[in-house]
Amino acid sequence: MKHKYLQIILALAFVLSCKQVYNPPNNSPETGYLVVEGFISSGASPTSITLSRTVGLNETNAIIYEKNAAINIEGDNNDNFPLEEGVNGEYHSQPLTLNSTAKYRLHIKTGNGKEYVSDYATVKSGPPIDSVSWKREDGGVRIYINTHDPNNNTKYYQWRYEETWEFYSAYQSTLRYTTDAQNVITGVAYRYPNQTADTTIYRCWNTINSSNINIGSSEKLTSDVIYLPLIYIPGRAIKLSYLYSVNMRQIALSEQAYRFMEKMKKNTEELGSIFDPQPSELQGNIHCVTNPSEIVIGFVEVSDEKQKRIFIHKDQVPDWGYSPSCTTVEIDNIVDSIKKYGSGRIPTIAGKTSPFGSIITFYAADPGCVDCTLSGTNVKPPFWP
Repeated sequence: MKHKYLQIILALAFVLSCKQVYNPPNNSPETGYLVVEGFISSGASPTSITLSRTVGLNETNAIIYEKNAAINIEGDNNDNFPLEEGVNGEYHSQPLTLNSTAKYRLHIKTGNGKEYVSDYATVKSGPPIDSVSWKREDGGVRIYINTHDPNNNTKYYQWRYEETWEFYSAYQSTLRYTTDAQNVITGVAYRYPNQTADTTIYRCWNTINSSNINIGSSEKLTSDVIYLPLIYIPGRAIKLSYLYSVNMRQIALSEQAYRFMEKMKKNTEELGSIFDPQPSELQGNIHCVTNPSEIVIGFVEVSDEKQKRIFIHKDQVPDWGYSPSCTTVEIDNIVDSIKKYGSGRIPTIAGKTSPFGSIITFYAADPGCVDCTLSGTNVKPPFWP
């Protein structure tokens, strides 16, 4: 047995001694390759294009957005639609009426004067989403997409989605700190004369957009039918603590765009996110006019987007088990105690009160357990029931 262990140790030592540090070549421009993400919408949805720059493998993962660019949608029939710049490298237009017999492309001019164009693409029209369904699986909830093309013409699909959920603070707050002229805390008092809670920090909503690449194909099937899992919500997650909604967005892809997305998906699953460093072989159908040898990453399609939204209420997932990791502390309503125990906490409710109604002690908790706006918004979404 000792000889066996010795052989293993010697083998490991040999393997480790043969390893060398690999420093990947860095042939990208100083500003990184331009990454173009999005598609030209030919339906009721607005067009949204995001521009960013790749970063080196050894650099920060922070996203570098491309700002101050001019983007136009150009048709081979002389149609021209400018996009307006938003935040975080996003450029968007209102819903457009595109000619189904024409071809369209993106024309991008960046702030440094470089110009980029995508190949002209025909307008693709995919089938509607049949259903968005869900099942309780593996201790959580898994959400599925189901669609089909009775004409067997689409075959290649991509999905994006927005998740929104309503949630509540662990504790309501009926109290506030009082301060002196120097803004030093002197005690607590009721927020309102009727001693009710501040509801503006109790009920909130949060929304996140899909960041992964979701594609599917029926090319190996006899029928153009898709049924795939797209989202998994772990058990006890806050998303299903009260009411959850997902809005699924579906577009049809060409085979060329699908192959590009396959490569992108494989790469991002290995590296992290769509904005992480990308290898040069991910070049799609976008080209730099001012420098034809420059690599551009992205594939722009023209498609009409189909949408379907569903809601899931907590009563539909009994025994979900969500529980916030929150506790309260009881604090004497005197300056020294508040300074020692209340620092960094928000008062919630009164503990002990005197016969005359004055607050002797009160409870307090971490801000994130009291103020839901620290992790969401108290503005109700327009589509919320």
